[in-house]
Amino acid sequence: MSPIFSSIEAPPGSRLSDVIAEQIERRIVDGCLHPGDALPAERELARQLQVSRPSLREALLKLEARHILEVRRNAGYTVAEVTAPSLTDPLLHLMCGHRKAVGDVLELRQGLETLAATLAAMRAEAGDIERMTEALEATERAHRAGDVSTAADWDARFHLAVAEASHNVALAHVMRGMFSVMRENVRRAREALFAHADAEPVLATQHRDLVAAIRAHDPEAAVRAAETHLRYIREGIDALDS
Repeated sequence: MSPIFSSIEAPPGSRLSDVIAEQIERRIVDGCLHPGDALPAERELARQLQVSRPSLREALLKLEARHILEVRRNAGYTVAEVTAPSLTDPLLHLMCGHRKAVGDVLELRQGLETLAATLAAMRAEAGDIERMTEALEATERAHRAGDVSTAADWDARFHLAVAEASHNVALAHVMRGMFSVMRENVRRAREALFAHADAEPVLATQHRDLVAAIRAHDPEAAVRAAETHLRYIREGIDALDS
């Protein structure tokens, strides 16, 4: 894979460390780097940027102070998660005891995921389609193996892959920040739906219809596919309540 960083030179009157920090931030905003991604080792990153290691180290420390980067053991500098768990932890607690909270999360997902579907259909690249397809296939394998937890995890990762294919860094970060809630929401939805024997093939078809619409760069079809999928899930949960 080609380097994502390019050589830089500070304009007159600018600190080199500020220009370095700006390029790293730009790569995050552009979606080239995602939360949890590790930066190249310091020596390699300095080589790609064609800067001195003291200037690079100063830039990295600035980004760490802004909570854009964090240092992980055995991984060096990585892109930080910018959304805190303080929102998602209470939601998880509510979902464990109140079915209405499950429906409320579905309503939130409908807004976020129809937007993600629209933007993904406009902007998705080959790598994005590949990641969606891999998540779908992993979901189906886990279901066939009877591994409900892993199937739910990959199902949620599929929806996250759609959000990342939007190439909207704010949307992708929000979806990443609520991943644990989305995974629990998916688990409970699948639990409700699988009271019906035909649920899994229906879900698989709906997922694949969404990928097909995104691959065809058809935003309207992508929104219809996302809405059909989320409506099916909502109806399954509502049926369990009745």
